[in-house]
Amino acid sequence: MKNFLVKTIANAGALAVAVWLLDEITLTGGSTGEKAVTLIVVALVFGVVNMLVKPIVQVLTFPLFILTLGLFTLIVNALMLLLTSWLADKLDLSFHVDGFWTAVLGGLIISIVSWALNAFLPDKD
Repeated sequence: MKNFLVKTIANAGALAVAVWLLDEITLTGGSTGEKAVTLIVVALVFGVVNMLVKPIVQVLTFPLFILTLGLFTLIVNALMLLLTSWLADKLDLSFHVDGFWTAVLGGLIISIVSWALNAFLPDKD
């Protein structure tokens, strides 16, 4: 349970960095507390999407991973971020990613920041 909580906090931090760096990824809302709660809920949605959908997409597109020497991972991460944005809209959360190329850059930022945070945060249950 502690590992899940740490990964969710790392995802929320990575999403916050992407929102801060890219104008096309928006997080609207009232107070800072509301935005923090929204980020945590979006991080949970992002985690569920990455846990359930991403492995299926990776298996189905495995030849493209081989052909592009792994660069197709950027496209898959972008699609997962766009799916998270769509789900956030359906759940009435104030998180939105505007466009595919923004999602590619946002997915790259989220991957790097999440990797860095997970390197420093404890991961033992």
